[in-house]
Amino acid sequence: MIRVADLHHAYGSTPAVQGLSFEAGVGEVLGLLGPNGAGKSTTVKILTGLLPVQRGTVTVAGLDIRRDPLEVKRRIGYVPESGALYDALTPDEYFRFISLLYRLEPEVVQPRIDELLRMFDLDAVRAARIVTFSKGMKQKVLIAAALLHAPEVLVFDEPLNGLDASATLIFKELLRGLAAQGRTILFCSHLLDVVERLCTRLVIIDKGRAIASGTPAAIAEQTSCATLEDAFAALTGARNAEAATAGVLSALEWRA
Repeated sequence: MIRVADLHHAYGSTPAVQGLSFEAGVGEVLGLLGPNGAGKSTTVKILTGLLPVQRGTVTVAGLDIRRDPLEVKRRIGYVPESGALYDALTPDEYFRFISLLYRLEPEVVQPRIDELLRMFDLDAVRAARIVTFSKGMKQKVLIAAALLHAPEVLVFDEPLNGLDASATLIFKELLRGLAAQGRTILFCSHLLDVVERLCTRLVIIDKGRAIASGTPAAIAEQTSCATLEDAFAALTGARNAEAATAGVLSALEWRA
């Protein structure tokens, strides 16, 4: 369970989050959407303990993040938008390092490592240095590391970055399975078609405030739009794509 109530955060005099409230329940995949600069990344960083709560309340798995920050971090698995790895390590070494941070028992860890590597087709490179990996392979390692301690709450910020088609399909199935096991999942992405298929409910934010929430179908209906994409554009005041590109296409028109 994630509960955010009247959350505020500012960088100096510039507000990033303004009175944001939402909840994600057990077994739910909640999509957090918004245009660039809407406050999504700030919200995620507060939820995962990377930024302090300036005002408002954030509870994760029933724990107040200000009172129990370390225990909250133990309950969360987090895949950041731009995650960093220790490139000099191998996947095996990196996962064992992560397991030590969470104080996991060795007899529990090794079977999990084996299964995670197998799932993402990384078993053949488990002894290779991460520095030699492609962006997609590194993303697989980040996702696997977030799952290693079997967290009850998962926060994914653009987790599909760099993944190929096969790995994307595996991740989608994994997400559904984790939700079915009763995990609470917060999913942030700009890929509206993916969000529409994977998320049970959405919260759309703009300028640090929640401007819509509900199922994808309900949000489309509330805005009298045929698709979530159209609803998102209507709610956030996004520019019409055809109008935005018309001038460039005219300037680049090919003349044989």
